[in-house]
Amino acid sequence: MERITMSLDSVLADLFDKFIAEHGYTNRSEAMRDLIRQQLEKEQLEKSGDGYCVASLSYVYNHHELELASRITEAHHDHHELMLSSMHVHLDHDNCLEITIMRGPVGIVRNTANAIMAERGVRHGKLNMVPIDISEVSHSHGGQPHVHSRPLT
Repeated sequence: MERITMSLDSVLADLFDKFIAEHGYTNRSEAMRDLIRQQLEKEQLEKSGDGYCVASLSYVYNHHELELASRITEAHHDHHELMLSSMHVHLDHDNCLEITIMRGPVGIVRNTANAIMAERGVRHGKLNMVPIDISEVSHSHGGQPHVHSRPLT
């Protein structure tokens, strides 16, 4: 691990310490590492549609909306290679929360998520992506080839 030193004016340092306390960090270093990772990931994903990511897509929708559940399911099946897992929660008599974990090329994941969130009746959609390196490996646990997804930051 490399050590760096920073200087902050007292107002910014006080605000940073307040941020640290509000978010439950035990020290400034952990908070700074997370902030740096977040910014680097954000810039990488915004600058380029290249590379791979893992992503969580969450959205709320009214299950009474005409054929909406079928359209969402169809979108998942049309891109089954991206979809790792989904969780469906009934919020009340009308509304459902769905969370889908995706893995694949950044541009395709983003476009697929945007298409799902743009469906009539989908509300409160949010996509969170983490850039990754993907490698197919075969090693001791079973010897079967499988995918490893390693975060880039």
